Amino acid sequence: MMSINRPIRTDAEHAAALREIEALMDAKAGSSDGDQLDLLATLVEVYESTRWPIAAPDPIEAIRFMMEQKGLTRKDLEPAIGARNRVAEILNRRRPLTLPMIRALSVLLDLPADILVQSYPTRTAA
Repeated sequence: MMSINRPIRTDAEHAAALREIEALMDAKAGSSDGDQLDLLATLVEVYESTRWPIAAPDPIEAIRFMMEQKGLTRKDLEPAIGARNRVAEILNRRRPLTLPMIRALSVLLDLPADILVQSYPTRTAA
């Protein structure tokens, strides 16, 4: 088993690190193998986040996803957004989220505010 103790820079090094992680999966925490596993996991995470970054989700899609996950209805969003028509305007992209809405939705939906503050397309009323 090779020991990787420097940044991963290539796909081949990434593949080798994944193989080594698989071999170390049963290592006890605090042991030298456990420490090597922690180091490799960190190196792989850094490489993957740099090599294949994940774009921030669209705020409205994130709200809809969390509503579905939590079994919430539009009515459940009213305390965070406002009256029924305001909820509809937000979810239909006719009105942007405001900072107070973002704060309230972040708490209600357990969504990081940095997802909700991303810019997203809105539609103007016809």
